[in-house]
Amino acid sequence: KKGSHVPPQMATYHVVDVFACSLDQVGLLEMKSLVEATGGLTVLGDSFGQSVFKESLRRVFQTYPDDVPQDGGKMMMTFGGSLEVLTSREFKVSGAIGPVTSLQKNGPNVSDLEVGKGGTNAWSLGGIDPGTTIAVYFDITNPGTTPLSEDKRRCIQFLTKYQHASGRTRIRSTTVVGPWYNPPQQDPNKQPQMGGVMMHNPMRESFDQEAAAVLTARMAVSQSESESVDDVLRWVDRSLIRLCTKFAEYAPEKPETFRLPPEFSLYPQFMFHLRRSQFLQLFNSSPDEAAYYRYILTKENTTNSLVMIQPTLLSYSFNGPPQAVLLDSESVRPDTILLLDTFFHVVVFHGETIAAWREQGYHEQEEHASFRALLEAPQSDAQLIMDARFPVPRYIVCDQHKSEARFLMAKLNPSTTHNTNLDAMGSGTQVNTDDVSLRVFMEHLMKLAVQP
Repeated sequence: KKGSHVPPQMATYHVVDVFACSLDQVGLLEMKSLVEATGGLTVLGDSFGQSVFKESLRRVFQTYPDDVPQDGGKMMMTFGGSLEVLTSREFKVSGAIGPVTSLQKNGPNVSDLEVGKGGTNAWSLGGIDPGTTIAVYFDITNPGTTPLSEDKRRCIQFLTKYQHASGRTRIRSTTVVGPWYNPPQQDPNKQPQMGGVMMHNPMRESFDQEAAAVLTARMAVSQSESESVDDVLRWVDRSLIRLCTKFAEYAPEKPETFRLPPEFSLYPQFMFHLRRSQFLQLFNSSPDEAAYYRYILTKENTTNSLVMIQPTLLSYSFNGPPQAVLLDSESVRPDTILLLDTFFHVVVFHGETIAAWREQGYHEQEEHASFRALLEAPQSDAQLIMDARFPVPRYIVCDQHKSEARFLMAKLNPSTTHNTNLDAMGSGTQVNTDDVSLRVFMEHLMKLAVQP
């Protein structure tokens, strides 16, 4: 039953995996809560004959190489996992987001402010694999008006317990220690000349924008289960504006002076793509597909989650080796091949000229061996991506202006659209959409961030 709670003792010793391959709805949305509560795996495909199912099922039983000490030849999956978080008393545990079930263990370090599965400092993980990642959120209880002593340290300890494939129970203790930072008290009667924070700020210098983007995405997905998507999008926008207002450098009411430090420069871009992603934009996604995408996001590590939020794009041409290019319509050129990795799909996109040369069979002629090598290079790289991923992504080969090109075009920043002045257009291709471009998004963000 959707929304029901699985008893912790049951979730600890049972793992429910769902492999669903059908062109019709199979009820994954309704089964997702059971898979999530037990730390299970889920794979969604169109047919059981596809490699998405066959290879994914085979990789479930993947083992460690024989030369790995103690674990050689053993399965990578483990069972009966649990996680407990201990903290120093200056902050508390708000909750966790991921394939977990609350063990309802209360304590002095449990916050009243709940995020995800809150109200506890311990969770059942059920089944665990080397890629399982849990997001834990904290609440600072020390009021900002009471500075901490300079020698005060913050401590977090993660206690992970699981049963190894060998049958032995293992406990891993991970302890993180760091200093607290007391922001300098500003004179309320003195008007600052520049907005944001001072140049040398440990909070700013230690900010991990990639991890922050993934944590924000998980919170947005978690909220979308109980709130409307429009409300979640507004929360994402308000959070981004508050962050830029606090950490950017600018003169009040002067957007042209807005500058983000390098530690924050990519974060607005991540939020732009998150807003357009299949996690928050449910148009053209079935309920099962939306549940599948969201579950995988809350289970994967930071690197894979970033690929889901902002896919990677490589360009192949005769001008040199493959190079990473912007996820932008300007990157689409008739004489190049693009390799798009969205985590769920790997797309090899041939430009119009490249596709025409291939149709004429130039790659089969010896004098055009370099063209044959150009066609093979992205396919080889795509195979390397698929060999190292679970679930196995769907592999798509398409040509410019053909129907399956939509898998690439839907992910691009629409810097040139059907509403763009054709005379002012540079290279690239048009994207038929009413979505705003990254440039327009940043212009609006700067205007809102510098308002007093």
